[in-house]
Order: sequence, then structure tokens, then C-alpha cells
Amino acid sequence: MPLTEPYDDHLPQEDPVALDGAAGNPDDNVVTDTSDASDPTSGDGPGAEPEPTLPEPVRQRIVTLTAAVLPTLPTDEVPVPLRRVAKFAPNRRARLGAPVIAAQLTADPLFRQRVTARVLADAGDLGAAVVEGTAPAAADPVEVAALAYLARPRGWRALIDASGAAVRAEADSAVVAELVREAEQRATRAEHDRAVARVEAEKLRDELARVREELGQLREESRQVARTLRETQARERKATELLATERGRAARASADVDAELRRARARLAEAEAAAGVARASAKEARSVDDARLWLLLETIGQAAVGLRRELALDPVDKLPADFVADAFAEQPGTAPAGPAARARDTDDPARLDQLLALPRAHLVVDGYNVTKRGFGEMSLEQQRKRLITGLGGIAAQTGDEVTVVFDGAERMHGLPPAPRGVRVLFSRKGETADELIRRLVRAEPAGRPVVVVSSDREVADGVRRHGAYPLGADSLLRRLARS
Repeated sequence: MPLTEPYDDHLPQEDPVALDGAAGNPDDNVVTDTSDASDPTSGDGPGAEPEPTLPEPVRQRIVTLTAAVLPTLPTDEVPVPLRRVAKFAPNRRARLGAPVIAAQLTADPLFRQRVTARVLADAGDLGAAVVEGTAPAAADPVEVAALAYLARPRGWRALIDASGAAVRAEADSAVVAELVREAEQRATRAEHDRAVARVEAEKLRDELARVREELGQLREESRQVARTLRETQARERKATELLATERGRAARASADVDAELRRARARLAEAEAAAGVARASAKEARSVDDARLWLLLETIGQAAVGLRRELALDPVDKLPADFVADAFAEQPGTAPAGPAARARDTDDPARLDQLLALPRAHLVVDGYNVTKRGFGEMSLEQQRKRLITGLGGIAAQTGDEVTVVFDGAERMHGLPPAPRGVRVLFSRKGETADELIRRLVRAEPAGRPVVVVSSDREVADGVRRHGAYPLGADSLLRRLARS
């Protein structure tokens, strides 16, 4: 049947236009309501009232109806904010697009008219009745209010108010019914609880009588137990007194034994400490004496092979200079008798080769004294590396023991691995390299050739007094340059 397009005072009033049914769709025939646009109840005109507050079921139904017809509208008739919503799945369109749909229905009367035309077409007779301003008594008030909001005929606000009242009345009826049902359930539970309580009360009375009987028996047993307990406690007090006496005697005896044991352990610890010190001193003295004797016999040469075999002296693992380098065993040495017998002062650079040719010679080098004189333009690390590398060549050529001494309280980083036959020492904190060189010379046995290379006059004089051969730094630098 031909439909009447709903009245909406947001649109300008136009003359009715009759469309040719043969040329177009009969369902598209629209008749514009000629009602007075100034009616304050009909829309959003200049004198229009504000939008009514819709009950939640009515609002949801309006959104659902609009979401259902969105895909049927041409794209150019759908507002831009709703074009993306129109592409949603049906079950998501009303749920996710509800705020945008409601806003467009309120703000865009033309869009609302287009939606209303299709909704009324789907509503049939109910839609026609709502457009006429009436509502069937048997119709769903939510559906009537939703159609009235979209079509907005005369008195549509009254239809919405009536629908809201019906919805509220229905909700109130549901609440009342629920309250009645809960009250009935509570009454049923209370009756059941009373019956159960009566049964439990009978059981408790029987249980109380039995408990009273048992309580009488327990009281008699308790009196007997109390009497027995008093007798037992008296015997226990006597036993406790005897036990305390015995414990006191045992404690005094144990204290005496512990005191004697502590004294014995203290004497044992003192004896072990004295024995350890004696063993360490004897071992160290024996090691130093063996090293000196072994080096002295090596200096004599192959002629002393028979004597060394007769004395059963084996080669030692540590040399006298190793004992001097030990940071934890500093032993002040005594100057050997007659050291001047081996001291020879010479400034001849050729003497270095002659002295290094002596059997079991020991070359001691004042490190920084030589490097700063020969290649002082380098960094200290490069100076140490160059000197140690050159001394490694001398040790390899002559087979002599070579020791180089540097100033320094602790070992420095950046040293290359010491070549075979070269010992690198750093003076300890509070000690200079000159003092360490003198200690190295004093540690050597009398008769062993010791060559000290240093241009420091004080060092040369000091080692000369102990029988060493002092040479200037230039002799070693020319020897290294020649290698």
C-alpha cells in the first residue's frame, strides 16, 4: 500500500508531488505531511522542545531499526560518519555504532526521514497507525515509541512518554514479581529450616543427656587422675632434686676437663707454631745456603764436578735473586767476607762482554736509568718493552742470569712476557730500585761474578763495596745496539 512519509519539521515544507506509478516504484510514492511546522511538539524547529529522554529499551530499539536499514540506503544518502558503520556485520553494527547512529538521527533530520521511510515500510499496519498518531492497544510499547521517535507524528512525545511509562510499569511489575518470588522462596526455606531445627533440637536434647552422664563418669575419673598426679609430682620433685645435684657434679667435672683440654690445646698450638717457624726458617736457610753453594761450585767449573758429586748437592729450583724478589720474606743479608776481592771498577765498554763471558755471571740492570738515557723519548711502557726484549737476546747468547729492576710499588700493566733467562723485578712500596739492586748483590755468594749496569754513582759505589762489577749504562746500550 502507498506509504505516507513521516512528518519532520527539520525539512522545508514542499508541495506534494504525485509520482507516476508506471514510471517508478509504487513503494516510493511519498506524501509530505502539511502539518504546521511551528508545532512545538513535532520536531526541532525554532520553537521546538529539546530531545526527550528515551527509556533504554526504546533507545536500543531505535538503534537496532536504523542499523538494520543502513545497508539498504544508497551510499550518497548515508552520512559520512555512518558509511564505515554500514559495512559492519549485522551483529556488530548496532552494538559498535550505537553512539554514532544516535547522534546522526538527532542531528540529521533528512537522514532520519530516509531511515523512517524504510522502517515504516517494514512495520506495515503498525507503522501506518503510528504515523496517524495512534497506537494499537496490543502493540509493543517499545516498538510504538521507537517508530514514533523516527516518524515524529503529532503527539509523538506523548507516545514516547506512554511507552516509557509502560516500560517502567513492566519493569516495576517484574521487580514486584521477583520480590514476591523471593519472599515465597524465603518463606519456604524458613519453614524447612524450622522443621530441621526441631529435629536437630531433639537430637541435641538426647546428646545433652548422654553428655551429662559421661561428664559424671569423667569427673570421677578426673578425681582419681588428680590424686595419682599429685603422688607422681611428689616423686618427680624428689627425682628432680637428685638429678640437679648430679648435674652440678657432672658440670663441675666437665668444666675441669674442658679447662685442662684448653690448656693442652694451647700448649700444642704453641708447640706446632714454634715447630712450623723452625721448619720454615730451616728450610729457607737451607735453600739459601744450597743456592749459594751450588752457584759457587758452578763458578769453579767442571773441576768441581767431583766435589759436588761427593757432597751430593743437586741443582736447586730457586736462585739467590729469587729470594730477594720474594715480597713476603725479606731477610737482611750480611756482607760476605772479603768482597773487595771481586770488585773491579772499569768504564771500558768492552769489559761488559768480558765479564759476561765469566762462568755463571749474573747481570743486574738498573732499568729506568738505562732506558731514560738511551731512548727517553718513548713512553715508559715502550722503554720497558724495548729493554726487556734486548736483554732477552743477551741471555740467549751468553746463557747468563739476567735481572732487570724497575721502580714501582706494584707490578705495572702492559709488560710483555719476560724472555727466557730474564727476571723482571719492581721495587716494593717504600723501597727504591737502588736499594733492591744492593739487596740482590748482597744475596749472591762470594766468588760469583755480578755485573751491575747503572750510571748512578751512588749505585755503583754501593755495589762495588759488596764485590760487584759496576758498569755505565752506555756500555749496555752500545751492546744492545750491536745485537
